[in-house]
Amino acid sequence: MRAAPPPLAGGTSGAEALRPLLDTVLDALHDGARARGGPLPPGGPEAVVARVAALGAVLPEHGTDPHEALRTLVHAVAEGAADPAHPLCAAHLHTPPLALAVAADLAASALNPSMDSWDQAPAASALEAEVTAALAAEVYPAAGRPDALVTTGGTESNQLALLLARERHGRIRTVVGANAHHSFHRAAWLLGLPRPVTVPTPEGTLHPAALAGALKGLDGPVLVAATAGTTDEGLIDPIPALADVCAAHGAELHVDAAYGGPVLFSRTHRHLLDGLDRARTVTVDLHKLGWQPAAAGLLAVRDAADLHVLGHTADYLNADDDTEAGLPDLLGRSLRTTRRPDVLKTAVTLRALGRAGLGALVDACMERAQDLADLVEKSPALELRARPTLTTVLFRPVTAAEPTDGATSAGSADGATPTEAAGATPTEAAGATSTDEDLAAIRRTLLAEGHAVLGRAGADGRLWLKATLLNPHATPGDLARLITLVEGSTHR
Repeated sequence: MRAAPPPLAGGTSGAEALRPLLDTVLDALHDGARARGGPLPPGGPEAVVARVAALGAVLPEHGTDPHEALRTLVHAVAEGAADPAHPLCAAHLHTPPLALAVAADLAASALNPSMDSWDQAPAASALEAEVTAALAAEVYPAAGRPDALVTTGGTESNQLALLLARERHGRIRTVVGANAHHSFHRAAWLLGLPRPVTVPTPEGTLHPAALAGALKGLDGPVLVAATAGTTDEGLIDPIPALADVCAAHGAELHVDAAYGGPVLFSRTHRHLLDGLDRARTVTVDLHKLGWQPAAAGLLAVRDAADLHVLGHTADYLNADDDTEAGLPDLLGRSLRTTRRPDVLKTAVTLRALGRAGLGALVDACMERAQDLADLVEKSPALELRARPTLTTVLFRPVTAAEPTDGATSAGSADGATPTEAAGATPTEAAGATSTDEDLAAIRRTLLAEGHAVLGRAGADGRLWLKATLLNPHATPGDLARLITLVEGSTHR
């Protein structure tokens, strides 16, 4: 007799089929995290590969059973994870998701609606329309018809922004700061647009005068991409002044606020995004300062009419007569066809926490960044790049070849470092190259030992350790431990 197929997650019996499996998953997550014992597994890539290979065949001729497979593989991935929920895992814009958002994501996976036709996602499509309208109104509070599309993140959102501009104007030119996300260059390539004009940003942000100079030499339609939360330093371009420059030169403005956009939820800090509503399009990621499981990106538009160019017809999904009969047309809501109902986890989070609850999480992380900056400034062994704007802190060990009185980080009056002012590049200056190499080695040592996950960023011609603080549960004691680990690594 043929065996019965495995149970499904949906339907009236799905919950009972999931319940015992979830117990196995949760136990494996717990045990894997305990076995790891820190922010990431020790031993480096070779050790991780060996542990995964030791699990046995990925595709055996005959399977084991659901509980064994879940227990073994979930435990292995949890034990070998770089866990953003650990307070010393602070390298990237990689957030620890909220438990309630993960629970909602389980429901989305179980129901598995596909957001490409109404008859696959009746309620999910209606919910998405409500949530995107509400979030677009946060970005554009005074606009008449704002809207937003759900995306996989900043890269897709930025690409969509360039696509919409191209469809409005044809062969548009793009102007970005050197601080802009790499996705703009890739998007221009994918869309057949000219290589973006890159404006130097020696101070880390796009200067209005420098932008004005770049625009004077360009003919035809131009889209300027500003940044609200740079990847390396968490800096925010002067959006109101850049909007003025764009208006004076007839250019359109897009703001990549993938990192900084959720600061709008904070009453304390939302002023940092003044002028954001002057952009024609805005990128926002809620899997950064929104604590959602990836992916949870948005592209907000000031005028929903800009999205009409994305309209597309496939008879089996949105036949004209179905649309005329009142079935919502979803194909124009994304360049993707099959896509998950990622809006559900976001909707649950917005309802459960509200604007005030999300704002409090933003405030907590920004406070932790200031706390870490305080600790760095108090350490004679460390140098702080600058006080943080958002939740990113750059710092580095001080070496004997570098002054410790602040002159190195402050530079000369024209923004040059002491070595640059003397006519030498940072890499030519005595000891500078070896210092950068030592710093990179410190980071890799902390990774290999499984003690801490820190990023790296170039600024001021030098390499810096980067801490991106997105864990609202991190404590000042956790930050002190991080400082102690870095200080200890400098003396090896």
